[in-house]
Amino acid sequence: MSGNPSDQARSTAVKQLKALGLSTYAARTFVALVSLGEGTAQDVSEVADVPRTRVYDAADELHDRGLVDVKQSSPQRYWAISTETAGRHFEQEYDHRVTVLTDALDQLASANRSTEQQGVWTVTGRDTVSERVVDFISAADDEVVYMTAEELLTDEITECLSTVSDRGVSIRLAEMSQSAEAQLEQDVPDAQLFESLWDWSDTPAGRLLMVDQNKTLVSVLVDGNGEHPPEPRDETAIWGAGQTNSLVVVLKALFTWQLDNNRDSQDV
Repeated sequence: MSGNPSDQARSTAVKQLKALGLSTYAARTFVALVSLGEGTAQDVSEVADVPRTRVYDAADELHDRGLVDVKQSSPQRYWAISTETAGRHFEQEYDHRVTVLTDALDQLASANRSTEQQGVWTVTGRDTVSERVVDFISAADDEVVYMTAEELLTDEITECLSTVSDRGVSIRLAEMSQSAEAQLEQDVPDAQLFESLWDWSDTPAGRLLMVDQNKTLVSVLVDGNGEHPPEPRDETAIWGAGQTNSLVVVLKALFTWQLDNNRDSQDV
């Protein structure tokens, strides 16, 4: 691939437009028109890898989606909407599709979805694990106990902890650095801090979570591909739910012992 920044930008734009639902030729045509401002099918064909005869179909696709206007001249000329308008267009379309998808899935979701599971479930990838953590914390009714490597305490998780705390859920967090604790005191002022079992920076541990003493998650950091700087480490987790779930039983015992020890030390 060329090292030219404009070539890289063109390739990135085409890739993302295809991911958003445009055909390859339509994506290339739109990118060409953005760089040209406006032009004929011949103009587009000369700057994009699109045969002139296929530009017409691509332009029709773009016109139907409101991305290109057509000037009825001979030859026809095409004008692309601004990049800001295109961004809003795709954002609105994406939001609409997500809403429609969610509504459809809600109608299909089993009303008898089990909360008692005999085994454990595996989650791979730091972003995906964070999604599960936010999902589990959001559903808390009584208590959240959370131990985490500081690098994994994202703004989204902190915001989620603050939201459930505001509705009366008890939040217990393992102690971290002074700067992290200061931020938590500001964002989640009612959270109770307890002393962690380990110095997490010296271990591959990721996080331990217990919600309502009924759902637990544990993760470890593993060698990754460098997509999460500054450390080339990714994350793998397992989780379980239900009072008799083996993972829940083990982690509940661990948390109970840890919290009881902290209470005893504070009473001395």
